[in-house]
Amino acid sequence: MSSPIIKVEQLSKKFVISHESKERYRSLRDEIVTKGRRLVQKQHRNKTEKEEFYALQGVDFEVHQGDRLGIIGRNGAGKSTLLKILSRITEPTSGRITLRGRVASLLEVGTGFHPELTGRENIFLNGAILGMGRKEIRQKFDEIVDFAEVERFLDTPVKRYSSGMYVRLAFAVAAHLEPEILIVDEVLAVGDAQFQKKCLGKMEKVSVDEGRTVLFVSHNMGVIAQLCKTAIWMDKGQMQLLDNVSAVIQKYSSSGYGQNNVYVGTKMDAPANFSLIETYLPDGTLTNSVLFDEDIILKCRIAKNTNLSAMTVGFALLDTLKHKVFTSHFHLERSDLEGRSEIVLQFAIPKRTIVPGFYSFDAALFKVGGEGYEYLSDVCHIEIVDNGHQLSYDANFGSVLVDCKWDFL
Repeated sequence: MSSPIIKVEQLSKKFVISHESKERYRSLRDEIVTKGRRLVQKQHRNKTEKEEFYALQGVDFEVHQGDRLGIIGRNGAGKSTLLKILSRITEPTSGRITLRGRVASLLEVGTGFHPELTGRENIFLNGAILGMGRKEIRQKFDEIVDFAEVERFLDTPVKRYSSGMYVRLAFAVAAHLEPEILIVDEVLAVGDAQFQKKCLGKMEKVSVDEGRTVLFVSHNMGVIAQLCKTAIWMDKGQMQLLDNVSAVIQKYSSSGYGQNNVYVGTKMDAPANFSLIETYLPDGTLTNSVLFDEDIILKCRIAKNTNLSAMTVGFALLDTLKHKVFTSHFHLERSDLEGRSEIVLQFAIPKRTIVPGFYSFDAALFKVGGEGYEYLSDVCHIEIVDNGHQLSYDANFGSVLVDCKWDFL
């Protein structure tokens, strides 16, 4: 096997955080009592406490030529710190990095650009930083300008560019000036959807056709899945998993399980009430995050506090605006209820039905055509994660995808 183009060995980055311990608020009475002391004693000074914080700790991985590596994790996981070290913007505290080739980075809006220079001048400046000659840059110049769509503003200082224009030109420069390693952070989210698609296509092309290596950070799991072959999951400065992209997204999405996706009820005077509502993965793992390609399993326990002849259980899925996406009811007959103090029900929302996003549930117990026993609002929050399906999801798809029957007429 060929030598890796990027090799990271036991990489750590430590920051020292200062906490200033200020004197508590003092009343006028306190000041009068201690005034004499302050005249003869050294004036109180605020104490500063220092804390060591590891943004990265013991990170090890290798990347080979032509690989497209996604890096995922929550905010504060160490993703951007890792990219800054790989881009030589900041130095590691310990560990070793081996890079075989030129690196072009797009980490923040404005990175690598001089605001007083024009777009044209910044193209040549960035090329020179990458070690390219003027002739090489000229050969790529028209292609860069066409890709960025900023020809009209080429001789305008970039400080007057909008954030979208800045990103378009910065990405075009980084992708076209033939670096062996292209590093891109979440900054592409600044651009419009059409340009993001264009950038993803370009990154895939330079990787497949030209053997360039791409490192890409994004919170959009669908984009990561579409672009990358492998991925790293970072959490609290440590690498949790390096594997094929589907496996990493699966592990990461199921790691967010917490109390928000569990409702625990208390005994009530009502004839029936929910004692527990939980959301699960198809394999039985409790979770608040499922992939678009997985069923959503909701399980509930209902305490029956008195004899009932019949009862209806209802759930409604809510979007982020708390609008109902759909409602599902299940009717329990006398035979279902007799001899039971607790009823356990489960239902599944079919995969590839609900558009990726954040959702929650309303839950209700009631007598058919009559009184309601219990109504719960906005419980069991859950995220549906796009894992790279053939469609590109956004708000234009609404909340539900229906598998309709189509026929030629």
